[in-house]
Amino acid sequence: MDSPLASSLDAAAVLPGESFSRVALTPEAQELLLRLRPIHGELMFHQSGGCCDGSSPMCYPKGEFLTGEADVLLGVFDLQGEELEFWMSSEQFEYWKHTHLTVDVVSGRGSGFSVEAPEGKRFLIRSRLFG
Repeated sequence: MDSPLASSLDAAAVLPGESFSRVALTPEAQELLLRLRPIHGELMFHQSGGCCDGSSPMCYPKGEFLTGEADVLLGVFDLQGEELEFWMSSEQFEYWKHTHLTVDVVSGRGSGFSVEAPEGKRFLIRSRLFG
């Protein structure tokens, strides 16, 4: 998929005491999110780390997935003027706290619960250790 967006988008740092981004969106992920937003409204991500597709970032209409004390807000994107939050379960965050996450898109079907499923695409995480 050719994307008119030229670069990755870093989320704003939101964890107390941190000044660096923990999560980014590839241009392809941004493009898909911009196509999904008029259909579903404001969006959000949550990654639980559970079984099956739980290790993939799940995209929901904002507020459809209820977050709580067991979740960590890793970052907030400014996606062309609208906020898009990226949440992760605190248990999963313990495993991933030393990594920078990049949300990307590949062809194929992920979970039926994530809004991109009918598009024949799925979001996935690419990670690298902080330097």
